[in-house]
Amino acid sequence: MQKDQLLTRRRVMIAGAAAGAAGAAGVFAIGAGDRAAPPAGPAAGARAAHHRLKPSAYRLQPLTGYGPPRIVAGRPPVRSEPLLRVSGRGRVMVLTFDDGPDPRYTPDILDTLARYEVRAMFFVCGEMVVHHQDLLARMADEGHVVGNHTWSHPLLTSLSRGRIRSEMERTCDAIEAAYGERPEWFRAPYGAWNRAAFQIGAELGMEPLAWTVDSLDWTEPGTRTIVDRVEGGAAPGVVVLSHDAGGDRSQSVRALRAYLPELLDSGYRITVPRRQRA
Repeated sequence: MQKDQLLTRRRVMIAGAAAGAAGAAGVFAIGAGDRAAPPAGPAAGARAAHHRLKPSAYRLQPLTGYGPPRIVAGRPPVRSEPLLRVSGRGRVMVLTFDDGPDPRYTPDILDTLARYEVRAMFFVCGEMVVHHQDLLARMADEGHVVGNHTWSHPLLTSLSRGRIRSEMERTCDAIEAAYGERPEWFRAPYGAWNRAAFQIGAELGMEPLAWTVDSLDWTEPGTRTIVDRVEGGAAPGVVVLSHDAGGDRSQSVRALRAYLPELLDSGYRITVPRRQRA
């Protein structure tokens, strides 16, 4: 993709984000527990170079498309907007990490979460999972929740229904093979949701989860800036978006080490969601 084409695409998506983000206000329930299992040793592994994802084409601003809700028996509802916040008693928050797993950064994030006995959510890409199944096994062992972030991180709103299903279903299969369970949550790359994504996600048994606070760590603004954004946005019910892959995430790793103990000392309880079932 030429540089001017990428910039044009980014401007189009930014223009759509302002209108879309204002309509999303979903709330979901939190889990009853918030302590991790005893930590396992750090996992690592070499990754095939030809599978490396390019950060220059990887991060765009949120875009939202909505459609009418529909209820399917035995499945989650087909929502018209993604869930954004948690409900529960006290000062609860959810930390989420997108685009991994990446053996350069994910183990360090898992180490920090284990140190403070905190569980988080990881929205993973299928093509990353197949090369680093050991990291998903560790997530399962330590009580983290794994969600579907598609196979190759495409812009879903530009794909056919068949391609959207393939991206999501293949990733469900990869997660089940590595994590031991099929995912109950999905997140559209770039926050680009549309009716087909909501429908197919529900058909695959998943609820759509967005975020309340964007750390913007993918822009590599500096560790202190990331910490300030997370702490400045902290509030009961907040879902924080960060990344453990898709580029140099060393700032994200260092930022987590700084803001996590500060959030806990301030009385926040970091937990993972549970599905609200009929």
